[in-house]
Amino acid sequence: MASTYFERLVAGRTDNTTRQTRHRIVLFTMCLGVFIAQLDSTVVYLGVKHIGDDLGSSVSELQWVLDVYNLVYASLLLTGGTLGDLYGRTRIFVCGIALVAVGSIVCALAPNSATLIAGRAVTGIGAALELPSSLAILTVTYKDAHERGRAIGIWASCNGLAIAIGPTLGGLLVDTAGWRSIFYVVIPVCALGMAMALRSVPESSNPQGRHLDPAGQILAIIALAALSFVVIEGPHWGWTSPVILALAAVTVVATALFIAVEARTPGAMVPLDIFASRPLNAALAVAGLMTFGMYALLFLTPLYLQSVRGLSGLVAGLLLVPMSLTFVVVSQYSGTLMKRIGARAMMASGMGLMGGGLLLLTPISPTTSLLAIVLALVIIGVGLGMNTGPVNAVAVANVPAARSGTASGLINTTRMIGATLGIAVLGAIFAVHAGAGTTDGMITGLRWAFLGGAIGELAGAVIALAFTRADSMDHAKKA
Repeated sequence: MASTYFERLVAGRTDNTTRQTRHRIVLFTMCLGVFIAQLDSTVVYLGVKHIGDDLGSSVSELQWVLDVYNLVYASLLLTGGTLGDLYGRTRIFVCGIALVAVGSIVCALAPNSATLIAGRAVTGIGAALELPSSLAILTVTYKDAHERGRAIGIWASCNGLAIAIGPTLGGLLVDTAGWRSIFYVVIPVCALGMAMALRSVPESSNPQGRHLDPAGQILAIIALAALSFVVIEGPHWGWTSPVILALAAVTVVATALFIAVEARTPGAMVPLDIFASRPLNAALAVAGLMTFGMYALLFLTPLYLQSVRGLSGLVAGLLLVPMSLTFVVVSQYSGTLMKRIGARAMMASGMGLMGGGLLLLTPISPTTSLLAIVLALVIIGVGLGMNTGPVNAVAVANVPAARSGTASGLINTTRMIGATLGIAVLGAIFAVHAGAGTTDGMITGLRWAFLGGAIGELAGAVIALAFTRADSMDHAKKA
C-alpha cells in the first residue's frame, strides 16, 4: 500500500512537471509570435531616413511603408481570430509567421518603394493571423484562471520588450549592415517560432457558431484603405482633385454599407449592439487617440534626430530607449495602481501625460537639448504605461463574458486604426511643411505635427473623464 501510494505521488508530480514544461514551451512560442509582429513594426522606424535616401522615397511613400502594415493588420485582425477558430489555431499561427517571414524577405530585397510597401502589406497579413491565434492558444492551454492570467500578462509584456529593443536594434543594424538588414533579422526568429509551434503546440479549434464575414471584411478594408489614401495623398494630389474627392466618397459609402451589412448579418464580425456600452465606446476612443499621437511620434522623432541633428541610427535608437523602458516598467504596476485610484483616473492621467509630453516637444528646434527631448519622451512613456492596461480592462469588463474576445479584438483594431490615421494625418501635416527639404520646413512641420498629436491625446483624457464612470470596473462586475 505504502509503495503504491508513493508511486502514485511520484507519478503525479512527474505528470505535473511535464505539464508545466509543455505549458512553458507553448508560452515561449506564443511570446515569440507577438515579439515577431511587434519587432517587425518598431524596428523599421530607425530605417526610414536611410530607406528614403536609398530608394528615393517621398515622405508620403515612407508613410505608406509604415501605414500599410497597420492598415492591413487593423483590417484583418478580427478575421484572423475567426480563421483560427475555424481551421485550427496552431495552423493559422504558423501560416501567419510564415507570411511575416515572406513579407520580410520581399522588403529586404525591394528594389523600389512600391515593392517595399507590398512586402510590408504581406507582413501585416501575417501579424493579423498569428496574434489572435496566439492569444487563443494560451487561453485553451492554461485551464487555471490564475495561471492563464499570468501567462497572458507575460505574453502581453513582449509587446513592450519589442518596443524597447526594436529602435536600438534598428539603429545598430542600419549603421552597421544597412537598412535591408532590419528585415533580414526577423527571418531566423520566424523560423524558430514556426519550428517550435509545429513541434510543441497542440492543435485546437472551436468552429461552433463561428463563420467568416467576407462582405464586412471587404467593406472594412475598402473604407480604411480609401481613408488612408485620402489623408496621406491629399496634400500632394490636392484636396479638391477628382481622385481624392472620389476616394472620400468611397470611404463614406463603404462605411455606411459596412454598418448596414453588420446590422443584418447573423454572427457579424462586429456585432453593432456591443456599442450600447458607453464605457466600451470611451475605451475604444481613448485607445485610438492614444496610438494616433504615439505612432506618429515614433515616425517623426527618428527623422528629426537623424536628418536635423545628424545623429546616427544607433544613437537615435538609444535616445528612444528610456521612453520604451519607462513604458515597460510602469505597465507592470498599472494593475495595482488601477485598484487604488480607478480605471478612469488612470486613463485620464495617462492620456494627459502623453499630451503633456507632446506639448513639451512642440517648441522643438535644431538646438533643443537632447536631455529635454528624452525627458518629454519619458513622460510620454509613463502615460502610455498607465493607460494601456486600464483601456483593455474597461473594454472587456463592460461587455457580457461571451463578448470579451470581441471587445479585446475591437480594442486592438482601434489601436491600429489610430496608428494608421496618426501616421497619415500628422505625417501629412509634417510633409506639407517639410516638402521643400529645408531644415526650417522640417522644424515647422514637426511643431505642428506634435501639436496635433498633443490635441489628440488631451482629447482622449477628456473623453476618459466624461464618458467612463469612476466605478466602471465595479459596475461591470456587478452586472
